[in-house]
Amino acid sequence: MIRAIAPDDTTAVMALAKAIGLFTPQELEALGGMLSEYFDGNLSKDCFWIVYDDHRGPVGTAYCAPEAYASGTWNLYFIAVHPSHQSKGYGGKLLEYVEKTLAERGERLLLVETSGLPELERARKFYRKNGYEEEARIREFYKAGDDKIVFRKLLSDRK
Repeated sequence: MIRAIAPDDTTAVMALAKAIGLFTPQELEALGGMLSEYFDGNLSKDCFWIVYDDHRGPVGTAYCAPEAYASGTWNLYFIAVHPSHQSKGYGGKLLEYVEKTLAERGERLLLVETSGLPELERARKFYRKNGYEEEARIREFYKAGDDKIVFRKLLSDRK
């Protein structure tokens, strides 16, 4: 079941992010800060967090927010499924939920940024499989040898 995130989900979402093993301690700390700001009401009212709950608690999560100074353009900043629940379609269902929610609001475009490192090839395949196109690659963006790759998906033709 996909639902809005609740403050009680914070521990499970943080554990999920840590279990993936792709985030540094500083990135995990920043994620915790984002969750706190969200629940404190300090982020845009338009942004949203969702979780995929298997009736025992969150096993997946996603967070997206509008792009500042752009009309109808959104960023998917975070999507993750706990390793013990991957390859069961949860990530695709979360992504589909985000896309459908934004399309119903009349939003135009969803962007996703990821790293070009080999360990993130699975993520890049996931986006391609779900209809995203590689729009940009900024070489050496994150650090030497680590490109930033931007994927995009058109949600509607709204101008």
